[in-house]
Amino acid sequence: MLTKFLASRRQGLSPHTIAFYKQCLNPLVEYYQLTPEGINRFLTNLECNTGGKFAYYRAIRAFCHWLVRNNYLNDNPLRSVDPPKPARPILPSLTNEQVDYLIGYVDNARDKAIVSLFADSGMRLHELSQIKTPDIDWENYLIIIWGKGNKQRKAPFTERSAKLLRELISLNGTGDNIWHMKPRGVQNMLLELAKKTGLPCNPHTFRRTFASNLHRAGLDVEHIMRLGGWESLDMVLRYTRSVKFEDSLKLYKSTMK
Repeated sequence: MLTKFLASRRQGLSPHTIAFYKQCLNPLVEYYQLTPEGINRFLTNLECNTGGKFAYYRAIRAFCHWLVRNNYLNDNPLRSVDPPKPARPILPSLTNEQVDYLIGYVDNARDKAIVSLFADSGMRLHELSQIKTPDIDWENYLIIIWGKGNKQRKAPFTERSAKLLRELISLNGTGDNIWHMKPRGVQNMLLELAKKTGLPCNPHTFRRTFASNLHRAGLDVEHIMRLGGWESLDMVLRYTRSVKFEDSLKLYKSTMK
């Protein structure tokens, strides 16, 4: 059943997502019954925090819905399973000054362009990793990318990124992508940069940075949602939580003087 479920997933799901489904569902199917009791026992036995357990729960939810739709189960066992409540910490983002520092810290055109473009556009890792030279609209400072769910969209960038991209392409030529680098290589570069600078450097941090800095500049969350390729306002609001707290704190301090 699990093999059929994975094969049924819609086109456009990344290999990472398919691997995630396998990781979550293989032990459930192999060692537990698909009953409320079995699923509760499986979630209880997981050695991860509530956020991790909620990720497993989402995979189980997709699997159970598919089983009911295809008549493998008469009733959905998740109706009697309470979802784990994920923790919602305030996650870090970078200021514009910190982004400038990171760009100045790295010593080659490729890495400078990656950091700048992540911060300018809020791209996801797989979106940035697929960029080819013809995808870049130099006149309007836009890049055509294939986003989450295999949906095409346009991502903006600034004059700073344009200069760095032109320099990189003039040195690097063409290939499978402008970076001549796989997603894992980008992740490793950012990991090393984080170790050396002490600043959080990963695609999600830059995506929060993109949303937070636009919010600080006064952009409405609906515009941020469109520019960043989010499908709902909920995630944008999560990404800008720290900014909203900063704004509230400023008002508090001004009121309490």
